[in-house]
Amino acid sequence: MSKALIIVDIQNDYFENGAMELVCSLQASENAKQVLSKFRSEKSPIVHIQHLSVAPGSTFFLPDTKGQEIHENVTPLGGEKVIEKYYPNSFRETELLEYLKSQNVTELVFVGMMTQMCIDATVRAAKDFEFQCTVIGDACATLDLEVNGKQVKAADVQTAFLAGLSFFYADIKNTADYLS
Repeated sequence: MSKALIIVDIQNDYFENGAMELVCSLQASENAKQVLSKFRSEKSPIVHIQHLSVAPGSTFFLPDTKGQEIHENVTPLGGEKVIEKYYPNSFRETELLEYLKSQNVTELVFVGMMTQMCIDATVRAAKDFEFQCTVIGDACATLDLEVNGKQVKAADVQTAFLAGLSFFYADIKNTADYLS
């Protein structure tokens, strides 16, 4: 059984002064960096997912901008796979599934952003492709949302989505527990 780290959309636009700043993105990226270090030391497969927004009216992750670049805390090294995507689900219209199969990967560990969007979509798809999934919750970030006039704090969005994933799709761990 082979395990791979999937780093989803930890890109500059999600940080301070970015076009779509998330709550606690820096802390999440620092935790992701710790998990990344573990995978590098184990020489396990690492995949960096980079979202590019090309749809009309897009306001962040625009191609050829500083905002769409992968954040310095998780900068890919030579030999680490980088896959560009255009949809929340990292498997949709990308080479991710084929790459993971070519590496005989059966277990995935996820870190990244946004919890309620690309992490959720990608983890659910991965489970449907029969991967064992683990999400490092404190290495993921989201933002305050609004639905039907009701404000939802980022912490509540985070908790709700991680709880939903934990019901069937993934084991949810924090960085310290995962690394111990």
